[in-house]
Amino acid sequence: MKKTNAARFLDTKKVNYELVEYLVDEADLSAVHVAETIDQNVEQVFKTLVLRGNANGIFVAIVPGNAEVNLKKAAKVSGNKNAVMVQMKELLPLTGYIRGACSPLGMKKSYPMFIHESCLNFETIFVSAGKRGLQIKIDPQDLIACANIRVCDLVNV
Repeated sequence: MKKTNAARFLDTKKVNYELVEYLVDEADLSAVHVAETIDQNVEQVFKTLVLRGNANGIFVAIVPGNAEVNLKKAAKVSGNKNAVMVQMKELLPLTGYIRGACSPLGMKKSYPMFIHESCLNFETIFVSAGKRGLQIKIDPQDLIACANIRVCDLVNV
């Protein structure tokens, strides 16, 4: 298994994590499918979403796999009046990652990051390792600390 930028980032920070491989279904790249494939609770499998705010530009929202980001909440916590998801064609140039493999770790540039507060309900959560078919299992506190992520409410109730 080849190390990804996300895994190398964690190695440089000396953070404990585990790489978890799974079989990719190109027709279903959803976090719900990933959770089912790795036999985990979908609330513990977090998806990384890249957004653009009207005032502060690009930022990242990390939300549970079964949730939808609330754009108004995301805009507010990031210091914007409104926010939209970036277009899929922008994902690779902005982050270095493709859809279905966007990790909050090891992006091309450092963007403000926000994670939904439910991550603190678990000993470990899963985020993309930066490659389809590979997840990082990590203590949410370690993830928050090593990547300077702000914990807040980001999803629709």
